[in-house]
Amino acid sequence: MAADGTLAIGRPAPDDVRKRRTRSATETVVYGFLFFAFAEVAIHLLTLAAGHQAAVTLAVSEPVATSFSRPDIVDRNGRLLATDLEAPSIYADPGVVLDRDELVEKLATVLPDIDQKELLRALSDRSRRFVWVRRGVSPKIAQRVHDLGLPGLSFRYELKRAYPAGLLAGHVLGTVNVDNRGLTGIEKYIDDSVGTDPVHAASLSTRMPVRLSLDIGVQHALEDELDDAEQKYRAAGSAGIVLNVKTGEVLASASTPRINPAWPSQAHDDKYLDKMTAGTYELGSVFKTLTIAMALDEGLAKPDTIIDVRKPLEVGRFTVTDFHPANRPLSVTEVFTHSSNIGAGMLALQAGPDKFEAFLRKFGMLSPLKTEEGPVAAPQLPPKWGKASTITISYGHGLAVAPLQFAAATASVLNDGKPVHPTFLKRYGGDQAAEKSLVTRTTSRDMARLMRLNVTAPDGTGKEADVPGYRVGGKTGTADMPGRGGYSSKSVISSFLGAFPMDDPQYVTFVILFDPKGTAETKGQHTAGYTAAPVTSRLISRIAGQLGVAPTDVAASQ
Repeated sequence: MAADGTLAIGRPAPDDVRKRRTRSATETVVYGFLFFAFAEVAIHLLTLAAGHQAAVTLAVSEPVATSFSRPDIVDRNGRLLATDLEAPSIYADPGVVLDRDELVEKLATVLPDIDQKELLRALSDRSRRFVWVRRGVSPKIAQRVHDLGLPGLSFRYELKRAYPAGLLAGHVLGTVNVDNRGLTGIEKYIDDSVGTDPVHAASLSTRMPVRLSLDIGVQHALEDELDDAEQKYRAAGSAGIVLNVKTGEVLASASTPRINPAWPSQAHDDKYLDKMTAGTYELGSVFKTLTIAMALDEGLAKPDTIIDVRKPLEVGRFTVTDFHPANRPLSVTEVFTHSSNIGAGMLALQAGPDKFEAFLRKFGMLSPLKTEEGPVAAPQLPPKWGKASTITISYGHGLAVAPLQFAAATASVLNDGKPVHPTFLKRYGGDQAAEKSLVTRTTSRDMARLMRLNVTAPDGTGKEADVPGYRVGGKTGTADMPGRGGYSSKSVISSFLGAFPMDDPQYVTFVILFDPKGTAETKGQHTAGYTAAPVTSRLISRIAGQLGVAPTDVAASQ
């Protein structure tokens, strides 16, 4: 109300005016502050953009670990042999760990092989925010670690290589490291020739599978028979291969003790050496296959040529004799079936060192060989190739080669002389490209007949390798193993080079037993005719049907 007694309508009181002015001033200050704050941010952004600085680096507590996704590996029929899986990896953040001693102590109950001292040292550095504990563990182990309830432990998923067939074909498949990079075998071949993809998470490969020449069924049969043979003959080790004569494809390759491809450390242990490719050996009388092929192809002899083997060969202070002397002249055919050292030596001497060496070199027996599985051990040659070397090499001593290299050479002899180049990858399009024959077709046919006769003849050294209906042929080899002070006849390498069907050889097998022992069944004998030959018989009886080889006499084969 005004002083004159009238009502003052619509005019604010002085106190209201003061309050409104104060609120307006406050809002102006706040808006001004926000304006200048946004202006400062804008100026900083413009400065960064104008300065063309690199991308802003973020301080993260977890480093980006690079792994590699890999294509699957399958056998020739598409059956899985190796693949990538998502697997949990365990890491720790030292800055979050409450009690490092407790953490390490409890972890050791789940991971007993963990390096406790090293982990304690890593966790003591509080400036670090990331420490690997174990990469690529199983879900079961990850769950047990999770159940410990330890602060500072976490998980991330990475790729881990898995092998569904376990130890099957372990040497051929090879191994990978913790980052999923190939170390040995086909796995390394993939890195070198096929390709992998770097990833920062568990991203599976989109590449086509790598298809091997191996057949899982044939591989299993070979490994199973080698295992049984080791137990039966108490052998120190064994090795074997099944090779396609026409294409050079390796259908199965094995060596014992077998390697677990999931454990890379075994690949560097000499105990697990792949005897088929990484070792070289003096193979004994199986080598006569090449010696006699040389004599026939060079026109030095025919299968019915007679050789007087009654007199031992004198080489310096050494005398070469036959294990089972015939005490009569033998034909070249009998030199093969009786496995005469004297006869083989005489044929090699007739050729001479230069011609014999040239023949073996032509078959690749004196040069390094490489396959997709990796380099094959280089042959060990004599320091001087003279008369003594010519004689001893003729029956498989004095020259050490990898069994795969020898199997490929003999396959070339049986392949109408066409070179056989071994491969662990499936080949498409039939036979290999035409190359110059190493021996004539006549020599090839003659050797096939000799190998078949060695199995069918009553006095043939390979008769225990026969499989009714499948026309098996082959050659035995029993080589004394070298040791301190020379060779020991008590320890031998027993082997059998087999092939079938001999009317048109399609497959070569090579079985090797290291230091087998005689049994009651073998009448105490440890030679190839009593050990490696019957193993070959059992092997072929299991794989011939899988390979599509029909028996000539079904009733007999059953």
